[in-house]
Amino acid sequence: MTRLTALNPEEVTGKTKDLFNAVQAKLGVVPNMMRTMGNSPAVLEGYLNLSGALSHGKLGSKTGELIALAVSESNSCDYCLAAHTFIGEKLVKADPAVLQAARTGNSTDIKIETILQFAKTLISKNGLVNDEDVNKAKNAGVTDAEIAETIGHVALNILTNYFNNTANTEIDFPAVTSLN
Repeated sequence: MTRLTALNPEEVTGKTKDLFNAVQAKLGVVPNMMRTMGNSPAVLEGYLNLSGALSHGKLGSKTGELIALAVSESNSCDYCLAAHTFIGEKLVKADPAVLQAARTGNSTDIKIETILQFAKTLISKNGLVNDEDVNKAKNAGVTDAEIAETIGHVALNILTNYFNNTANTEIDFPAVTSLN
């Protein structure tokens, strides 16, 4: 049972209505996570702004989805695992095996695997990474900008993982089970 209410896009007004209309125009639907975030237009707007900014970054949408899966697996967020598996398969056209591997921080591409492992290290160390952690990423060819964006993607996904785990958001994507 959900713990926070997913708002009906037909019944909202003001800033929430404006944000829902923008999401509807872009996605064709307002997913339950965003409908629930709409209880606080500030939270929804913050999420949308950071997500939008990161979508124009150097890492690209595919790597962003892989980071989302690695973070969501670490935080046992079934909603986000389902959403990002769906987005990864249907929108960024990633192979299901690539998406599955990302959940455990693995990839056949050494640079992507390094980024995913760095993301998982950020989570396991609560952001308190050390020189060795950063140098490992740099030695694999990850640039300062890519490290910064990885941190941004981790932060964005911690927000959505914690939000959905707290709200117990109803999953409106094909379900995926956490490996944890």
